[in-house]
Amino acid sequence: MPKKKKKEKRIVERGRIYVTATFNNTIVTITDIEGNPIFTASCGQFGFRGTRKSTPYAATLTVEAAVKRAILEHGMKSAIVLIKGIGPGREAALRVLRGAEVDVERVVDITPIPHNGVRPPKMRQP
Repeated sequence: MPKKKKKEKRIVERGRIYVTATFNNTIVTITDIEGNPIFTASCGQFGFRGTRKSTPYAATLTVEAAVKRAILEHGMKSAIVLIKGIGPGREAALRVLRGAEVDVERVVDITPIPHNGVRPPKMRQP
């Protein structure tokens, strides 16, 4: 049986924190400055199921745990925060990131906004 290679811990002092706040969940992805993911966290990983996943409290715990892990395991000192979506965890995540030990360089909203979108379907005929 071949030996499993031990995953090396990368030291990432500057990085990006992506927060995706949907109506059903909040997902946090922490990457290095180039955008290569280090790890992700979601509300489901912390024991929240069903409608409790979509609460601001669940988002708070998820973002807190993700930032702590980034600091302890990868030595993150500063980050750019990119937030996407309009779910209930959006404001809670921002509140946690402002009070975290990571220096937030800037907060960027990357929520996709349609610029007129696709053509609507043809009206139904009676």
